[in-house]
Amino acid sequence: MAEGENKPDQQKVVQFEHPFFKRMADIFFRLDERSGEAVAVVTLGEEHLVLPFAGLRREFNLDDGPDGQMLALLSKGLRYVKGLRIGDPLPPEIITRRASWRPDARHHQIAYHRLAMQLMGWLSGDEHIITNPEELLQVSGDPNFKRKINEAFGEAAEHLGLGRDNREKVIGYIADLTDELAYIEAMRDQFHLMQQMDAKIQHLRRLYGAQRSVLEVVDPVARLIERAVAEFTNQFEQADAQTGEIMAALKNIDAQKAYIQDMRDELHVRLLPWDELLDEWHRLPPKKTEWAENLLDRTYRFLAPRYMPVDEWAMMTKLAGAQVTLSSEGKVVKPQKPKTQGGMMEWM
Repeated sequence: MAEGENKPDQQKVVQFEHPFFKRMADIFFRLDERSGEAVAVVTLGEEHLVLPFAGLRREFNLDDGPDGQMLALLSKGLRYVKGLRIGDPLPPEIITRRASWRPDARHHQIAYHRLAMQLMGWLSGDEHIITNPEELLQVSGDPNFKRKINEAFGEAAEHLGLGRDNREKVIGYIADLTDELAYIEAMRDQFHLMQQMDAKIQHLRRLYGAQRSVLEVVDPVARLIERAVAEFTNQFEQADAQTGEIMAALKNIDAQKAYIQDMRDELHVRLLPWDELLDEWHRLPPKKTEWAENLLDRTYRFLAPRYMPVDEWAMMTKLAGAQVTLSSEGKVVKPQKPKTQGGMMEWM
């Protein structure tokens, strides 16, 4: 193998040439919670040094060359994972378009039965989308299901101009779409946890109706979570509508797969920061507790910069003395001025 021939493979893992990175044995790369920017975190004794990529590029002149390219790849890749270290593989989303995670067999089964029901609905002239997992999984117990879907495969092959006997081609198309839609179904489970979180928050809003100090927190949290649920509802409806007509999806299989992959990545990036919050709300008993009150406080800090109207959030940060820049969605995109606080140092 000629020298440098394996460089594309080398870029599939996190690695750097500059001596700085080799000296920092415990360097960790993640997105900053406040700004959303990619940063390197280095442990120095009891302190953590937070180094924005812009500062690393400027300090070590890394704009050009392999290290600058690696920082660019990391900036993209960190949207899909919670963190990376040197030697870790880069998320495949930015290399091959594959996902860095896998849905389980249940989600594959749900996705397959959804498409199968749509195909049988097309055959009967009553096509509609079923997204209820329980309803879809019940289909597998229908003794007539296999016969009906085999008939639908043959009719679909004929309709697509493949010939009725070439139903294996249609089976392959359905399998390909199933593999992609399984990711959407897995994230739909996370969305259901968000809906349950919403229901618990609305319940706590009623429980704390007479406690003004708590109500001042739970009221805005209840409004913000409703906005979040509405936004995710819209995204899932868009994803569902794209495969709402099964024959159109089968006729444009490559375009459909690419669309679902785009939606998969967008939903994954948006849902990833919710993981710990959704888990804690899932475990929280629906009653008055100190745990509930603390969780409401943390939930407000999580939701406000993401879902509060821009004007309101800008006013609040101004009153608090924070120096921030906001995106069109009200999300903080520039960190506060560097300072040392609680053992955390920041190098801009």
